[in-house]
Amino acid sequence: MKKLSELVGLVSGSPQFRITEVFDEKTPFFTYYSQTELKDDLVGITSEDVKNKQVRTNDKVNTLCDGEVVFSLITGIATIVSKEHEGYLYTQNYVKLLPSHNIDSKFLVYLINESKTIKKQFMVGLQGSQVLKYTLKQLKELEMPKIPSVDKQKIIGQVYFNQLRLQALRNRVAEIETTIRLAKLEEVMER
Repeated sequence: MKKLSELVGLVSGSPQFRITEVFDEKTPFFTYYSQTELKDDLVGITSEDVKNKQVRTNDKVNTLCDGEVVFSLITGIATIVSKEHEGYLYTQNYVKLLPSHNIDSKFLVYLINESKTIKKQFMVGLQGSQVLKYTLKQLKELEMPKIPSVDKQKIIGQVYFNQLRLQALRNRVAEIETTIRLAKLEEVMER
């Protein structure tokens, strides 16, 4: 069995407490990548009215590019960064995964998020710890299940992302319908 670190490169995020904030308008401006962006990237829908933390700094910080795989050490969830979040700064709570040429990015996300083998390994690693947070070491040491051909990976990864998006759209429709019905009930009450 191969370990995740044998199949992908791992790049930790910038330690947030080491970033020196500068208040000069000529200084590069960065927006922090958060759980909201991660969730949005996973389902392919952008949340409205998000107030992200931002910083101006001359420090060398790690940023994300469109199409890259990012893993949250907080939630244990991976996704692919969308164009909307390109250039966002990611902190030490995230790890960028750089798959080798024989691993499809969407399949990698599917595997990390859905594989029972991987979930079991994560749970064993979290047992007894007070804070539910995953570690870079844990991620590197993950034993990967048998990996299918790249063609199969692409199909599995695409179906997975399509399903997540479909589910998110259905949830959104259900929320809108609820809002409309509640507004109509309110009207009936006022008559």
